Amino acid sequence: MTDDARPAIHDNVAAHRFEMIVDHRAAIATYSMAGDTITFLHTVVPEVLRGRGIARELVVFALASVRERGLKVVPQCEVFDAYMRKHPQTHDLLADPTLFDRPRQSD
Repeated sequence: MTDDARPAIHDNVAAHRFEMIVDHRAAIATYSMAGDTITFLHTVVPEVLRGRGIARELVVFALASVRERGLKVVPQCEVFDAYMRKHPQTHDLLADPTLFDRPRQSD
């Protein structure tokens, strides 16, 4: 599969995850909802698909969906957290606008 023929990403609302099927494998970004806030919990890209920018595509798609729906984000998932920290244009989506003003908490 070439990059210009990427499969579609969709929001599987029933499963609380954004999904992209590539080479018969699912890359997913799981979330939970509470009112108008979406918490991204975990992003999983099968090992054989890593290094192809799939996680980034999931994040970009999911954040665009969040913006369109008027939701706020809690980036609990480290993939979403890292992307949003590097892209200030996403900071208006944060449920806590001061989140990135503080140092990261260690696990």
